Amino acid sequence: MISRVLLLVGTNMAVMLVLSFAIRIFGLEQYLGQGMTSMLIYAFIFGMAGSFISLAMSKSMAKRSTGAVVIENPSNETEQWLMDIVRKQADAANIGMPEVAIFDTPQVNAFATGMNKNKALVAVSSGLLNTMTREEAEAVMAHEISHVANGDMITLTLIQGVLNTFVIFFSRIIGNIVDKAIFKNQRGYGVGYFITSMAAQFLLGILASIIVSYFSRIREYRADEGGADLSSKQNMIGALRRLQAQHEPEQLPDQLAAFGISGATAGGFKRLFRSHPDLSERIDALERYESTVSR
Repeated sequence: MISRVLLLVGTNMAVMLVLSFAIRIFGLEQYLGQGMTSMLIYAFIFGMAGSFISLAMSKSMAKRSTGAVVIENPSNETEQWLMDIVRKQADAANIGMPEVAIFDTPQVNAFATGMNKNKALVAVSSGLLNTMTREEAEAVMAHEISHVANGDMITLTLIQGVLNTFVIFFSRIIGNIVDKAIFKNQRGYGVGYFITSMAAQFLLGILASIIVSYFSRIREYRADEGGADLSSKQNMIGALRRLQAQHEPEQLPDQLAAFGISGATAGGFKRLFRSHPDLSERIDALERYESTVSR
């Protein structure tokens, strides 16, 4: 439910910047992208590489960033229940048993990641286990298992890779134009090219993250539906309402909204970068959903 996408996008941007700096430091730029076709091939190779390196690192990065501890041998009844419910849902979704982990935070949260649906990681916060009922927690795990079964990480990685290709390609085009038209450099690549192409890559990368976030929001609706199928519609709605109570406090009257500690969750330009739709929108969509799975 959290940061799966933000982790992928953030790691991807970091990898892309490192690759770009490495190419410049070792002087490889002059051998790459001399013509439009070769530049596009170069952009595709490094764009896809950045995206899939990010995906390959996703499990280890997620464990490290959240402090998630994988359950090897359940040490209590809660851990045993968690392992059992994940195994049951994984079998129902026809995927391999993922690693199951718990990360210690009072926040109500969970995530799934991994580059292979049969070797994924599903993690849940201690705050979620302490706050939600077993039925609600089961629905959350079903939501995460659905992400894995739907191949959402691979899908978003491919989208990110294609976007990376265009980011690299057009940033080089922009850098070349500025270098020659403004800095009047007619031989090789000048300082204007390097500065402009890096700045353009950063700005275009932000635009690319907006597109990835859009597709992520679409995938969240599908995962909610999958959670309803694997658990139950009412359990899934109950879990989302519990999250809503935790994360979306009652709105203040309009005349006081600007002074509240939390404004509208979907307002303004920030909405474009949200990896998840508003919880109220997800609940509405789920209430309209008619499951075709017999229970």
